[in-house]
Amino acid sequence: MDGFPILSLMMAVPMAGAIACLFAGAQQARWIALLATLADLVLGIVLWINFDQSASAPQWQFQEYAPIFGRFAWALGIDGIALMLIALTVFLMPICIGASWQAIEKRVGEYMAAFLFMEVLMIGVFTAQDLYLFYIMFEAGLIPMYLIIGIWGGADRIYASYKFFLYTLLGSVLMLIAMMWMVHEAGTTEIPALMAYNFDPHVQIWLWLAFFASFAVKMPMWPVHTWLPDAHVQAPTAGSVILAGVLLKMGGYGFIRFSLPMFPEASAQLAPLVWGLSMVAVVYTSLVALVQSDMKKLIAYSSVAHMAIVTLGLFAFNQAGLEGSMMVMLGHGLVSGALFLCVGVIYDRLHTREIARYGGLAINMPKYAVLFLLFTMAAVGLPGTSNFVGEFLSLMGVYQVSTWAALVGTSGIILGAAYMLYLYRRICYGEQKNADAAAMPDLSVREVALLAPIAAVVLWMGIYPESFLAPMRPAIHALEARLASAAPAGDSKIEMGAPKPVGEGAVHEEVAAHGEAH
Repeated sequence: MDGFPILSLMMAVPMAGAIACLFAGAQQARWIALLATLADLVLGIVLWINFDQSASAPQWQFQEYAPIFGRFAWALGIDGIALMLIALTVFLMPICIGASWQAIEKRVGEYMAAFLFMEVLMIGVFTAQDLYLFYIMFEAGLIPMYLIIGIWGGADRIYASYKFFLYTLLGSVLMLIAMMWMVHEAGTTEIPALMAYNFDPHVQIWLWLAFFASFAVKMPMWPVHTWLPDAHVQAPTAGSVILAGVLLKMGGYGFIRFSLPMFPEASAQLAPLVWGLSMVAVVYTSLVALVQSDMKKLIAYSSVAHMAIVTLGLFAFNQAGLEGSMMVMLGHGLVSGALFLCVGVIYDRLHTREIARYGGLAINMPKYAVLFLLFTMAAVGLPGTSNFVGEFLSLMGVYQVSTWAALVGTSGIILGAAYMLYLYRRICYGEQKNADAAAMPDLSVREVALLAPIAAVVLWMGIYPESFLAPMRPAIHALEARLASAAPAGDSKIEMGAPKPVGEGAVHEEVAAHGEAH
């Protein structure tokens, strides 16, 4: 694979597909989009197979470089962290196209083109090694998602799309100003060089806050999370899948790639701020999820709670926390995407997301009930599923730094079990009070084909997580080494007392002590 521009090819394939979809009829556009995303999935598998996971391998692989003008360059490359997020992207995209096959009936060509263009930009975010190239990809990803919500969304789609666009754009303006200052200071736009550059600790605080303004909205962190439930409720099913599955992960990726390695001292000083916001998010959004009557809103609020565990783990500054955060991001990408697909399946039949309109679906939709149960258990963090590994590692890493943060984070898992099992019971169990819900047919072959691959990967991650951890470990070790000097002291480490004196004097002291007691 040396010298072969596979990363550029992975962006060129969906780009060519997007252009072709604009000039094709509805059915042809569906097939073009499906074939383009499947081709990218194959390229993603080739990328993973050829990625060198050995300890002696270079951190950055498949690098490409072509100067454009000035310091700006087409610079691509990946480490194990980027590899896993690219794998998640190319895995979910064909499923999104399949989920839109019948649900989208108007302007199909433009819809498929928007999805393919979004795939180009998402892969661009995870592969960019030039600071300005990253910013362009990061921000341009707003455009297709804005169109998908605004054109093909629900009744309040205009409000939701504007809110999504304005929230995420305003935070990123500060990040652009910080980037320009960094390039001027360091004299380079190369991200690997900037990750190793030592910025003045006093300036780091301001730079960190500028990046935080963007990444916190993208995650999203409490209290700038309010755009997410609206966007999810109004977006079409596939839009919700890719929004929860990949777009939210860009915030976490930004913390890993920029905030932590470039501003380690500032990250350590402001870690209590992140822990505080994350602890509030875990409890508050879980309680809000518990009282929702709309299925999509409930899953959207659960996403905020899960992303809070990611930020807790990232700012634990240790290997367990960092590895756990990445596994939560991957696991949540799969499970939340699958849950939105499950909502879409019954929404397509009854055209309502109100939980009260369902009930007893296990009777007439047993295949649906089994798969929905698997994803519900994975969302809860059941051992043997994807989320358990990430949540356990994250909280183990957090416990080494802050016992209180770990305690509150764990309460989020308990509350997660409450709202997810309550949701499942109301939809799949109980009496069939509504005749139209009782008459719904079980999963079609197409719907099984969409959900079964996610179910298989959720179990794979839970049973053999090492296959996902191994590619990321060298990059996580490098990040941990970078953070080591700034890592805050934990409150849970046992301190050894002074050793007991050994020798004749010690024996006399012990005898005297015992004699006094007698």
